[in-house]
Amino acid sequence: MPIPTRIFLIGPMGAGKSSIGRELARSLGYEFRDTDEYLRERTGVDIATIFDFEGEAGFRKRETDAVAALSELDRAVIATGGGTVVTEENRRLLRERGYVIYLRTSLDYQLARTRQSRHDRPMLHTDNPEQRLRDLAAEREPYYQELADFTVDTDGQSVKQVMRRLSADLQPLE
Repeated sequence: MPIPTRIFLIGPMGAGKSSIGRELARSLGYEFRDTDEYLRERTGVDIATIFDFEGEAGFRKRETDAVAALSELDRAVIATGGGTVVTEENRRLLRERGYVIYLRTSLDYQLARTRQSRHDRPMLHTDNPEQRLRDLAAEREPYYQELADFTVDTDGQSVKQVMRRLSADLQPLE
């Protein structure tokens, strides 16, 4: 069986989906796309602004449109937003249109990795980001597990170390 022509990266914010996705795409000779970047390109504003004007429901609708469009690409690695999995239509698209890799990370690593980028993460616009991350994990973890064709832990791992694990997983598919 060949390497999948479409690979989706799922997981919570701060798991490394964008940085690992770029490297994975480069190593496979695939295009890299990120659903949040796609939305910024299409709207001309950042994710926080979309949340401010349209709320989470409006953002999720746009996110589903992004997943639908990007999931038509071939030879692509697509990094999804942490909450992409909460929408049933997104889960269907991910399941039907590609190979899903869950990048799992702990709350401690999420806190450390998101500390400097909270502006771009509207779900963390709260007085208690740690509790918010706990709540999001409780909601989303079952979806991540359900969708994953493969899971890799990113805690304390460099991009290079995660890439070794992913290469070993994808190797038998060649």
